[in-house]
Amino acid sequence: MLKILIAEDDRELRQLFAHVLRKNGYQVEGVSNGQEALDALDNTYFDLIISDVMMPLMDGYTLVSQLREAGITTPVLMVTAKDAFDDMRQGFLSGTDDYMVKPVNVNEMVLRVGALLRRAQMIHERRQTLGNTVMEWDSLTVTWEGGSLVLPQKEFMLLYKMASFPGRIFTRQQLMDEIWGYETDSDAHTVEVHVGRLRERFRDNPDFKIVTIRGVGYKVVKL
Repeated sequence: MLKILIAEDDRELRQLFAHVLRKNGYQVEGVSNGQEALDALDNTYFDLIISDVMMPLMDGYTLVSQLREAGITTPVLMVTAKDAFDDMRQGFLSGTDDYMVKPVNVNEMVLRVGALLRRAQMIHERRQTLGNTVMEWDSLTVTWEGGSLVLPQKEFMLLYKMASFPGRIFTRQQLMDEIWGYETDSDAHTVEVHVGRLRERFRDNPDFKIVTIRGVGYKVVKL
């Protein structure tokens, strides 16, 4: 049974989320802040995390940032009362995979949870699909209607990373650290060069495009 961790300081809301998720077949554990979430993750494997933003001791942004810095890639659905674009942007840049604004429609939450878990499973299987485009990690191959390419390793890793989270914004530095590593001598301009090559290779692809977020980074958008 898939297990979900809920980090939410509102007890009634935490219990509501847990009740709905259990009814949909998930095993659920609840905590009231980010520090308790980290403690729970030290002892138990979770398939997905639902986190509030404003919590005592440690907020949701800090929780997700610490997880990503530690190399923990567990999908995170962030739930918050904040609906401003800057708050959403901060959530995605911290490493959040999806975002919902309160009041939460619990039926929509269940759908989003399912989508995030399916996406995580595809990543685990080393195969990613966007429309009719299929990316095979083990062969570095991208196949779509009318074409197939074997990409250089770094280009493939860059595309695969962004395609695994359609719509999520990745900063140049995030991509640099994850694809080239923290100790690389290359600079962030390397990311721009590789993104330019990918755009050229897939300019006629009907399933996705790479979008530049000025001053921030890039994201893959499913068409």
